[in-house]
Amino acid sequence: MNRILYAILIVAAFTSCAESYSIQGSSTVSRLDGSKLYLKVVRDNKLQSIDSCEVVHGKFRFSGQFDSTRMASLYMDDRSVMPLVVEQGDINIRIDDAQQKVSGSPLNELLYDFLDQHQQLDNRLVELGHRESQMLLDGIDEEVIAQQLSVEAQEIARQTDSLETHFIIDNFDNVLGPGIFMMITSAYQYPILTPQIEELMSKATDAFKNDPYVSDYYRVANEIHQQMQQGGAPASDTTIEEPNDSIVQSILNAE
Repeated sequence: MNRILYAILIVAAFTSCAESYSIQGSSTVSRLDGSKLYLKVVRDNKLQSIDSCEVVHGKFRFSGQFDSTRMASLYMDDRSVMPLVVEQGDINIRIDDAQQKVSGSPLNELLYDFLDQHQQLDNRLVELGHRESQMLLDGIDEEVIAQQLSVEAQEIARQTDSLETHFIIDNFDNVLGPGIFMMITSAYQYPILTPQIEELMSKATDAFKNDPYVSDYYRVANEIHQQMQQGGAPASDTTIEEPNDSIVQSILNAE
């Protein structure tokens, strides 16, 4: 009897240490009705589903317990739909044809505020392309167009760099810092050292430096940099382990 009581107390102790999450979702996208959605996180370098539900009349819900705050992905079958943070609180997901948004908890609010600002800057770059086409139709000299628009493009790039850098610095010690760092670096063909990355690492906290992805990326980037300094070239198979690649794709898709 004592052993049974002891086992119950152990289970209760572990359960009390876990935090709970509640995710309420709504969608105006009719094709989602009847679809199965999965909430996935990375564990032991593998993407694993921690919950699933069906969309019924535009509504869906996830709930459960978790041992630590994590970046996650909402999936429909094998397709990544959008990123979110699994954390304690009442989380709300809104999916429609115009946008996808997560709100209701601190880190999700921060994440989607950042993504909204990033999207606005991306839209400005797209608009430059439209303006270039219109200026050509108006008969403006190509050299004049290039000179004018390149200045604006450089300013947008500067603002984007500043937005990303400040966001990561502000979130060094939670999951958003490494998550957005991964989003940025996933665009490179192989790990490289840029002024932005050097600035981040010069200011980084131990928590950020010791994140598995950040640590591996910076180590490999330095190795490649040394090779190139000595007149070599990056090995064609130079890669780093990206256990959160699905999360990266979710972040990119959300934009």
